[in-house]
Amino acid sequence: MSAWVRGWYQGSRWLCLLRPLAWLFRHLVLRRRHSYLSHPERIWQPPVPLIIVGNISVGGTGKTPLVLALLEWARAAGYTPGVVSRGYGARASHYPCMVKAGADAAEVGDEPLLIVERSGCALVIDPDRVAAAQYLLQETDCNLIISDDGLQHYRLGRSVEILVLDSERGLGNGRCLPEGPLREPPERMASVDLIVVNGEGPFRPAGSHVMRLVPGALCSLDSAHTRLPAASWRGSRRVHALAGIGNPQRFFDSLRRLGFDPIPHSFADHHAFSAEDLAFGDELALIMTEKDAVKCRHLAPANSWYLPVEAQLDAAFESALATQLNRQGAPGPQVAASDATSSERQ
Repeated sequence: MSAWVRGWYQGSRWLCLLRPLAWLFRHLVLRRRHSYLSHPERIWQPPVPLIIVGNISVGGTGKTPLVLALLEWARAAGYTPGVVSRGYGARASHYPCMVKAGADAAEVGDEPLLIVERSGCALVIDPDRVAAAQYLLQETDCNLIISDDGLQHYRLGRSVEILVLDSERGLGNGRCLPEGPLREPPERMASVDLIVVNGEGPFRPAGSHVMRLVPGALCSLDSAHTRLPAASWRGSRRVHALAGIGNPQRFFDSLRRLGFDPIPHSFADHHAFSAEDLAFGDELALIMTEKDAVKCRHLAPANSWYLPVEAQLDAAFESALATQLNRQGAPGPQVAASDATSSERQ
């Protein structure tokens, strides 16, 4: 964790020197949001329900596991869901770009590739999420769209906004960038439809829903793709633990709870790994996050594994989500993509 990030979450006083810049950032953010809300003609509203999963803070809060859980929920409810994403760090040869399983994470982004390979759902990346959503509707039979991030992408109309927060970090010092970690001021929490808090830490806004990330069986990165519950691990519990995610400490703590003694190796979120990053000069096993595994499967040494997680939400969440979709008048799963596309073109 950098000194800057530590300052945001540990209340470092020197950050107050940046308050004029934070005030300016806050002013610009609020003005931009108002410019869209006061001119709805600037907003493209898709003809199918669209759920935004986003945050107001810099860094990882658990959006990707929640997107995967929402895709499962949508299928069970009778929808044919698809996903749009900016594709952070992607270098696709063209946009919009439909992400396929087995693609190069450097070209399409690590999180989009993880979502496609885990869920099998259609996913389009484009820095212009409106273009991504239009392409998704044009090329698939999708009748519900989930936007991975994009809370601040106001040109994209939405049926439901879900804000994801970290139960340990909360809002940090509550200040906007660069004095604090916030991309929008704390008051933005009051305008979203649902708040999901990742973990059972002390930060729990009123009316929020708790999400727990439950580890699955370890998966080997070799060609055998062996699955092994942590309780069945027979090797040394001293392992190398690699995490290039927004909050690596959460991953290291998960390994400790599973009985491992991890040697932590933290990298920046979305880090582009090289073989040297994974060479530790001993015979200990290496365990990494699933997000990192999609980038490291051709680089990882022998005895390398990743730990997938599943998002579990409290019982009231699904009911609250369905209520929000109904309240917004979002079309139900009976809407066909062909109908949606034709209505868009009229």
